[in-house]
Amino acid sequence: MTALITEEQRRELLENGNAAVNGGQADPWPVVKLFTPDAHATWLLVQLDPRDEDTAYGLCDLGVGVPRLDHVRLSDLQSIRGPRNLPVARDTHFVPKRPLSEYVRRAEADGSIND
Repeated sequence: MTALITEEQRRELLENGNAAVNGGQADPWPVVKLFTPDAHATWLLVQLDPRDEDTAYGLCDLGVGVPRLDHVRLSDLQSIRGPRNLPVARDTHFVPKRPLSEYVRRAEADGSIND
């Protein structure tokens, strides 16, 4: 799990997860962007479930034209390999520019996450 997210990102994702459980932070900003270097899948994650610390939530784009809000397990992402056997990676240059709702709106209009 630490290969996909940093400890700082983990803390922020858990804080957002705790806020969501308590009814706060209705439109968080993405914390981390994960992607497949040899495919077209992308995940913009905003929170981590504080109960299991493995189930993340965010905008998921599997590269088939239908990005959607969904849950994904970090442990599952660690096992994914693309067509060239490359693992899921963290975009170390990603800086969020807008709240999650705006990423969702744009991804639905474009059919993919383009940021």
